Amino acid sequence: MKNKSKIIVILASLLLILTFFFPLWYIDLEAPQYPEGIGLEIWLNKITGQNPHDLENINGLNHYIGMKTIDPESIPELSIMPFIIIFLILVGLTSGILGKRSLVYIWIVLFFIIAAIGLYDFYMWEYDYGHNLNPNAAIKIPGMAYQPPLIGSKMLLNFNAISMPHVGFWILFVVFVLAAVALFIDNKSNEGIK
Repeated sequence: MKNKSKIIVILASLLLILTFFFPLWYIDLEAPQYPEGIGLEIWLNKITGQNPHDLENINGLNHYIGMKTIDPESIPELSIMPFIIIFLILVGLTSGILGKRSLVYIWIVLFFIIAAIGLYDFYMWEYDYGHNLNPNAAIKIPGMAYQPPLIGSKMLLNFNAISMPHVGFWILFVVFVLAAVALFIDNKSNEGIK
């Protein structure tokens, strides 16, 4: 690989460090009784409320409709994700330093596979929380499920649930694009040599 492409891959790898400092995803719940809004932020290693007591309030609301408590300590993915990102950083740095195109292709494929598995896992987590309800809940509506959308918005009783990527996700997207750009630039410069 040419130096320009190597530098792009190395910088892209280092950009992944920023994902430790920004949420990957958010879920907003809009309802008349919460005019200031209420919501969750999903990070690599934790789930927090968007405001100081949002997680507690959401767990309280969920209790009435029979949803499980959202307990970040009981979600194993939150302890695994930081190691996956560190692994991706190391593979990216190795690819850039060695300048091997094949390693960058492997890095991009790994990135894509991990992202697809992550989104599927998140969908299944939402499905479990929204469908496996306590039959003894105070509020029961036959046939009603409370799964928020993976992406977009959906009405759940009088709440509009909005689920969207956050800053951390867009950092991952930029890293993926930069890796592809590095390969494109390298391929173009190799064509110019012929």
